[in-house]
Amino acid sequence: MNAEIIKKVVIAGGGTAGWCAAAALSRLLGSVLDITLIESADIGIVGVGESTIPTVRAFHHLISVDEQDFMRETGATFKLGIDFENWARQGDRYFHSFGTLGKSPWMAHFYNIWLEARSRGLGGSLDDYSLETKAAMAGKFQLHKNLSINYAYHLDAVLYGKYLRKLSEEAGVKRQEGQIVSVQQDAGTGFITSVTLASGEVIEGDLFIDCTGFRGLLIEETLKTGYEDWSHWIRTDRALAVQTESAGAPLPYTKVVAHTAGWRWRIPLQTRVGNGLVYSGAHMSDDEAHALLTKSLDAPMVNTPRVIKYKTGRRRKIWNKNCVAMGLSSGFIEPLESTSIHLFQKSILNLIQNFPFFGITDALVARYNELSDREAEYARDFVILHYKLTERSDSPFWPENAEMTVPDSLQARIDLFRESGMAYQEPGELFRTDSWAQVMLGQRLEPQGWHRLGALMNEAEMNQVFDGLKATVDNTVTNMMPQDAFLKQYCPTAIA
Repeated sequence: MNAEIIKKVVIAGGGTAGWCAAAALSRLLGSVLDITLIESADIGIVGVGESTIPTVRAFHHLISVDEQDFMRETGATFKLGIDFENWARQGDRYFHSFGTLGKSPWMAHFYNIWLEARSRGLGGSLDDYSLETKAAMAGKFQLHKNLSINYAYHLDAVLYGKYLRKLSEEAGVKRQEGQIVSVQQDAGTGFITSVTLASGEVIEGDLFIDCTGFRGLLIEETLKTGYEDWSHWIRTDRALAVQTESAGAPLPYTKVVAHTAGWRWRIPLQTRVGNGLVYSGAHMSDDEAHALLTKSLDAPMVNTPRVIKYKTGRRRKIWNKNCVAMGLSSGFIEPLESTSIHLFQKSILNLIQNFPFFGITDALVARYNELSDREAEYARDFVILHYKLTERSDSPFWPENAEMTVPDSLQARIDLFRESGMAYQEPGELFRTDSWAQVMLGQRLEPQGWHRLGALMNEAEMNQVFDGLKATVDNTVTNMMPQDAFLKQYCPTAIA
């Protein structure tokens, strides 16, 4: 235990993670903390986390971000979900939407009623009952008080960091330019006491937040925390990223297309498109990945493709002594379901809720690490699900994934859904029941049974329910604006 009052917070590293931490701490706890962020213009940032999930809106609300201002400054577009192609089988396509499916009574989730209807040749496509899916496929998006729609954003990660920096500095955060060359520790406790910059300046702190990326300068190089490797479950280990000019109106969803050794993404912003290829280096060379990515592009490149290597997993302790790791320094799953920004935003909010104002205690650190571990495992399991539930055999990569032993927590979910059609969301878990159901059904996991609430309806009653729900969704989408028209009206960007 360190019973000293915690006042001076030092954030090592900028980028999206560092400035998210700075913005949240300064705007929510500002007057009781002294916050310094150290970053070097000579150190590049990964900057490819351009796709988010709806929890980012709650984070923005808490730190009082103006949505229109943020979207203009970052060239952002709206995101209603993810379009998956070629995952269970080549030629397959399904949509993971951010909304709810149909209307669920307390007794059972709507998709169970749909499963009952399907068994009787009724009900049509499950997508017919998702506003977000139908709007995404139509390229529509709109906000008004009578429209309930769940969404996230596509954004420029570098500009997002700059936007958060502006908010942070307005709230009193001090930015220190410089590169950390050494870290000093207390000889007795091992706690970090200060960092020294290349200029010779020494910056002292009570609590240090490590946002130094994969390197983990404080959490790993200094504190030797250790890393739990998840690469036996998530076998991709590198990504190739490039930006292209816009090709047509931006669609309100992320496109994710599986290939022989992983998958590629397409993320449309207002003035350009983010593209990338995620792959396993054991199954595809960097040159092959480069050729595959450039072949898939539908517009000229505006920068040079770059390879980002990573190892999936997490630090054995996210909070160790007086250092908390956030962003890539805490670990990495992979970008398939856009969880990275969520996880470090949740980390900083957890820290604020469990802040060690009167000293760092073992109990507080253990509680924080328990929350962090659980949240990372929920996200990890959801990502692994996509790889495990595949029937592809066109390359060695996919059968290896299908045959792997998955975490017990995930296997229990798969077995439950297969045997009884039941999906669930644990308290505090990121992905909702409908998300699990959409992905498991989309990946061809067919349940052997389901809740039979729907069996209480005869054919006429069932048709009335499903026809009414479908008509409501269709009419709503018909009256929505194309996303590009709404963006020009709501948040036109000034980015060239």
